Amino acid sequence: MHIPRLSMDPPSTRSALAWSIGWTIVGLAFAGVVAVLHDGQAAGEYVTGFLIEKSLSLDNLFVFAVLFSMLGVRTQDRHKVLVLGISLAIVLRTIFIVVGIAALNAFNAVTYLLGALLAITALGVVRHGGEDRDLRQTRVMKLVQRLVPAGASPLALPLVAVAAFDVMFAIDSIPAIFAVTTDTLVVIAANAWSLCGMVSLYFLLQSALARFRYLHLGLAAILGYVAAKLLLADVWHPPILLSLTVVVAALALAALASFLVARSPRPAPDRVN
Repeated sequence: MHIPRLSMDPPSTRSALAWSIGWTIVGLAFAGVVAVLHDGQAAGEYVTGFLIEKSLSLDNLFVFAVLFSMLGVRTQDRHKVLVLGISLAIVLRTIFIVVGIAALNAFNAVTYLLGALLAITALGVVRHGGEDRDLRQTRVMKLVQRLVPAGASPLALPLVAVAAFDVMFAIDSIPAIFAVTTDTLVVIAANAWSLCGMVSLYFLLQSALARFRYLHLGLAAILGYVAAKLLLADVWHPPILLSLTVVVAALALAALASFLVARSPRPAPDRVN
């Protein structure tokens, strides 16, 4: 597998911040395009879906950091791997979305299966989300190692691994947006725009990832809310504003709790007389 020669130096913190803000603004502004093509309701669904996908994609950053450390990817090569890997992930997610929407339209029971999947995932995140991850023995990594030939470029393995693990997480995040809408354009656009800013966001947060110790609880709360929305789809139809509030509040509370714990003084060790 040949990796194109691209000159991609890691961005500075200031540059990463500017790009992260820029991608987020562009992603949110795409709601205007959705409103023109559809209506205001669809635009609100897009914004909710975008924020859900954006928040759930934060968990991917932890995995990417572990992958790069585990595979020994040099700092100067990480930008290239992320750009190409996430580009591949967008293509794979699009295929997954089209298949998922077709399944939802054909079988109503799929809605409840997805709700149950998200509920189980939320519980798993609460129980194990804060623990260190060993990706070497996962089925995804074993599959990636089989797909990448031995004589491939040194960056081929981490590139395919980034795309593969993103799709694995998409199995959780895409059903979450299905609880908001099954409009193909809205779902694909929300996923694509949320992924576009992940490269700059990774370099912005790479030195601070370990400080977000309660992020997994915020993500679990979002997954739990979406699971309830899917499981109660026949009797509960919460407004889009409520869904937006849940997503923003869950992330804000998780970030605030992480910040307060990091700022709190640690107890001094007992002195031995």
